[in-house]
Amino acid sequence: MSWGTELWDQFDNLDKHTQWGIDFLEKYAKFVKERIEIEQNYAKQLRNLVKKYCPKRSPKDEEPRFTSCIAFFNILNELNDYAGQREVVAEEMGHRVYGELMRYSHDLKTERKMHLQEGRKAQQYLDMCWKQMDNSKKKFERECREAEKAQQSYERLDNDTNATKADVEKAKQQLNLRTHMADENKNEYAAQLQNFNGEQHKHYYIVIPQIYKQLQEMDERRTIKLSECYKGFADSERKVIPIISKCLEGMILAAKSVDEHRDSQLVIDCFKSGFEPPGDFPFEDYSQNIYRTISDGTISTPKQEGMRIDSKTTVGKAKGKLWLFGKKPKPQSPPLTPTSLYTSSTPNGSQYPIFSIEPVHYCMSDIKTGKPRIPSFRSLKRGWSVKMGPALEDFSHLPPEQRRKKLQQRIDELNRELQKETDQKDALIKMKDVYEKNPQMGDPSSLQPKLTETMSNMDRLRMEIHKNEAWLSEVEGKVAARSDRRHSSDINHLVTQGRESPEGSYTDDANQEVRSPPQQHTHPNEFDDEFEDDDPLPAIGHCKAIYPFDGHNEGTLAMKEGEILYIIEEDKGDGWTRARRHNGEEGYVPTSYIDVTLEKNSKGS
Repeated sequence: MSWGTELWDQFDNLDKHTQWGIDFLEKYAKFVKERIEIEQNYAKQLRNLVKKYCPKRSPKDEEPRFTSCIAFFNILNELNDYAGQREVVAEEMGHRVYGELMRYSHDLKTERKMHLQEGRKAQQYLDMCWKQMDNSKKKFERECREAEKAQQSYERLDNDTNATKADVEKAKQQLNLRTHMADENKNEYAAQLQNFNGEQHKHYYIVIPQIYKQLQEMDERRTIKLSECYKGFADSERKVIPIISKCLEGMILAAKSVDEHRDSQLVIDCFKSGFEPPGDFPFEDYSQNIYRTISDGTISTPKQEGMRIDSKTTVGKAKGKLWLFGKKPKPQSPPLTPTSLYTSSTPNGSQYPIFSIEPVHYCMSDIKTGKPRIPSFRSLKRGWSVKMGPALEDFSHLPPEQRRKKLQQRIDELNRELQKETDQKDALIKMKDVYEKNPQMGDPSSLQPKLTETMSNMDRLRMEIHKNEAWLSEVEGKVAARSDRRHSSDINHLVTQGRESPEGSYTDDANQEVRSPPQQHTHPNEFDDEFEDDDPLPAIGHCKAIYPFDGHNEGTLAMKEGEILYIIEEDKGDGWTRARRHNGEEGYVPTSYIDVTLEKNSKGS
């Protein structure tokens, strides 16, 4: 099966067919190019989509890492990798298929043009040989006719009796000339005919089959190249299928990693304040006025009536004694009366008189002096202190649980910095040893300033770590104690009334609760607008300042490192201790900043 033998006379059709083959090749190349553009646009749009929904967080951002968010971010990463694989597909198609097709198309056009030119030249040469043979044939035919005319003329004159001998000789010479020319043209025609037949045989059996064979091979190579490109087109997609499958598997694993219980726990860890819920409201008996109205005339002004607190007088006396948010309340403890022997208790620990035995006076005194406890006031004040107050170094402006987390994060960061400084110190020491053994490599003394600076940084970091660990231990101790007390309170169905700290946090030490007699019905942790009396509190010990404290907030006491102060009220669990200088100035200082020494049975000045 050969085009040279089967299609020896179909030069024009072969010309059209080869041109159609090249056009089809370029058409497929255009298809591949558009497919590449689709893949590139798809990958670009996927990357833009990932970029749009990826979290834009600074390194210091502390957004909660919920498992659903982490899974979504992992899906975005896998989708970004998937987009990268689409780009790989486009690149592979462009390099292996489209680029190869365009190069081959150019080579194919050049080769086709060359083969067609050779075919046209062979056809032109054969046509030229045919024309030469045809010319010689026509010339031989013409000379033969002339020779025949000369022979007829000679025979006519030779038979004519009237013709002269000269005319006959002349006709004879003309006949001989024409016969000789006819013979020469005959020989030439025979030679041209033989040459044409040879060239024609060579053309149709050698030259044209060879040219057509080359065209056939060219067209077959074009078909093979198309087949290879079809396969490469599919292979470009198939090569990335394993990686795409891994991307899809990663998305499935990300979906399976979502843990609703862990997310719920993260919400707790993120927003847990560490405070306890507010206690029960005390019972307020407004029926005491009825007992006074129906009294049988026993109403009298007892001696204890005169011992009630006059708020105006107290304001004047307590002037100058500070509390972090105003005046610190001090419970009044009037002498016990027989009333205290006839009381009843409520679930929250408050005591109330039994009215069938006690005088009405104590009821009236309770109404006049008692104030309902509003737990939300503490929350309001705490919110103010957190929003309005400056951020303290020990994070005491935060709730206990959040403070513990912040301190732990800071300790971890300081430990990492300390490890870096330690590694740098070891490297400097090794370098110094090398310089000492090989002075030509460097001066050992040149490393001493950097080594000194590194050691100083290490000491500073150790101090910071120790200080933060002390704060962390303090917070963890409070949280653990509060948790134990809350558990005990839940078992006994008792809610311990909280004490308000200088920073607005709770303290729940039940032993520190000062209960006043029932007739007064006052609580030591009422509003902070209660006032103290003018008597100075006795010193119960002394302390030494470990760190300096500025004391910018109202009610705090500034101190210098190493300063000795009197302790007039120990820490109630809120992280603050009340102290007094030698000149009588009082205020609150952080417990973690001082070294406290308590003295039993000591009396202050």
